[in-house]
Amino acid sequence: MISQQQCQNACILIVDDQMTNIMLLESILLNAGYTQVHSTQDPTQVLPLFKDLDPDLICLDICMPELNGFQVMGQLKIVHKHAFLPILVLTSEEDRETRLRALESGAKDFLHKPFDKVEVLMRIRNLLEASLLNKTVSQQKASLEETVRIRTQELRETQLEVVHRLARAAEHRDNETGAHIIRMAHFAVVLGRAAGMTEEECDVLFHATPMHDVGKLGIPDRILLKPGKLDHEEFEIMKQHTVIGAQLLSNSHSPVLQMGEVIALTHHEKWNGSGYPNRLAGKDIPLVGRICAIADVFDALSSKRCYKDAWPLDKTLKEIHSLMGRQFDPHLVDLFHELLPVITDIQRTHTDIEIPKFDLLESNYHA
Repeated sequence: MISQQQCQNACILIVDDQMTNIMLLESILLNAGYTQVHSTQDPTQVLPLFKDLDPDLICLDICMPELNGFQVMGQLKIVHKHAFLPILVLTSEEDRETRLRALESGAKDFLHKPFDKVEVLMRIRNLLEASLLNKTVSQQKASLEETVRIRTQELRETQLEVVHRLARAAEHRDNETGAHIIRMAHFAVVLGRAAGMTEEECDVLFHATPMHDVGKLGIPDRILLKPGKLDHEEFEIMKQHTVIGAQLLSNSHSPVLQMGEVIALTHHEKWNGSGYPNRLAGKDIPLVGRICAIADVFDALSSKRCYKDAWPLDKTLKEIHSLMGRQFDPHLVDLFHELLPVITDIQRTHTDIEIPKFDLLESNYHA
């Protein structure tokens, strides 16, 4: 409910080319306790005054020189902030056509000349209540939208933190460094962008890529941590990490987990169809799976591990190039070579010397 005090503190703008009309309305309003009454005789000043004052009510004359009331209402419709445009038309015209045209132009009520004090106060009070109530609802709506935005962001951050911790857990079991999934995420983004993915898709890719090996959480230690080469039976079990990872991430409504499921399942598929688990070939392999396959192998070869030294860049690139058309998408390999300056910059930024915090909540990936 709008109080009398709220109405008396509301901002009112009077627009009339006749000073006698302005003075009469001002006198009625001021004597009734209204404190913010503004006026102009120049209709061309209504727009700047409206922007400056953001009035709760406009008392607008129809018959004025230069710009009539209909033209002024047309201008106000374009710039007003709220759905409710509070215009009280001042007119001596009684004909139906004028009234209908005024209503069509945005008028909410009419005051007939000569003014009757009681009618003036009643119509202004009624329209002010509607105007102030509308503003209150608009403010509450904006507040609720901001609350929803904050809660949605908090939920997203919580989801991404779970993703981060799950990915780090998988890397920890496999004796990988935290920097591996950081570099791989950055590699995937720059390659994805070059391949035509949108910025929104790249943002999801950045957060989904670290989930590629989450299925290793389901692989027995005796196989996952075996120092030597796996035998045939052990390798068949190891290959199941792709299926396990996809199952862990399945049936989610989260775009990150949905893409993570695809990546987990397909990042070991090969361009020629000899990969696993489903022997997909060519473009039947989802783009994000093809991207992560290159990013994963490149980082594994070019980084030091407990069981090997880091390969030199030229040797790593030669190996990647040799697998074009067999393991990797030839077009993506070409793009990867073109992106080499960015790739090496990522390597320099995210080294294994100190394991940095992988903040999945801030996707400050390379441009």
